[in-house]
Amino acid sequence: MAVKVRERKGMYRYLIVGLLTLLFSTSLADTAYSGQFEDAKAAYDQGDYGEAYRLFKPLAQQGIPEAQFNLGLMYALGQGVQQDETEAAKWFRKAAEQGDPFAQSAIGLMYYEGQGVPQDYAEAVKWWRMSEEYDGNSPYTTFLLGSMYYQGAGVPQDYAEAAKWYQKAADHGDSDAQTKLGNMYDNGQGVPQDYAEAVKWYRKAADQGDPYAQISLGSMFFYGKGVPHDYVLAHMWTNLGVLRIPSAETKKRQAIRMRDAVAGLLTPAQIAEAKRLAREWKPKKEVR
Repeated sequence: MAVKVRERKGMYRYLIVGLLTLLFSTSLADTAYSGQFEDAKAAYDQGDYGEAYRLFKPLAQQGIPEAQFNLGLMYALGQGVQQDETEAAKWFRKAAEQGDPFAQSAIGLMYYEGQGVPQDYAEAVKWWRMSEEYDGNSPYTTFLLGSMYYQGAGVPQDYAEAAKWYQKAADHGDSDAQTKLGNMYDNGQGVPQDYAEAVKWYRKAADQGDPYAQISLGSMFFYGKGVPHDYVLAHMWTNLGVLRIPSAETKKRQAIRMRDAVAGLLTPAQIAEAKRLAREWKPKKEVR
């Protein structure tokens, strides 16, 4: 079964680069290798990837999980060494087996994408669940865990479990998870149906610029679900979403029909007001 998850800037690179930022901002515990590890980090920060690779490799071979993970990242991104996803997966796994949560997230994504290892959703879920024992795990893999349970990929379908993982990612500000959580409250999947709660999560994602949440929020204002009827805001939010969704998507055509239906209920002055609100809207970065 193929998992359908919205494209996110190339999912594999999205997570790897995010983890790269996290890992290279950390330090190795005070050991005999900490100086060499700091030198490797400094070389990387200066863009000297060849030197960083030269310093990380012997540390990785000595079994230092932080170095193994960093080496895996360099193979994954082709920095200081020829890109090699098989080698990347090998080093991620070595670090993951020692309990490194970043490596567990990464090897899970390799199994999810089938990069460097055979595609295996059950293995992806296994490693992501292990990484979740670490509170600083990427909300993106938490979101993907929710998607696996929602679709029954690698695990039995379980809407309540999906909602749990979406909630965790949503609480960390992930707009895709906020939209999915809004959908689940809207439809009563895995959680009690609660339109006000759906609106809350749609709005959080819509404020960050998620077009699917914007369209859903517009629909809530149109039907008066969880909020009072407000056709001006229904037009504004739906129009914002329409402008951001690719033309080929069925959702865009549906949203255009809804926006046009709303417009038929508005006066010219109200339409002008809705368009003004859409023009002046700016995304907000959620502060947690």
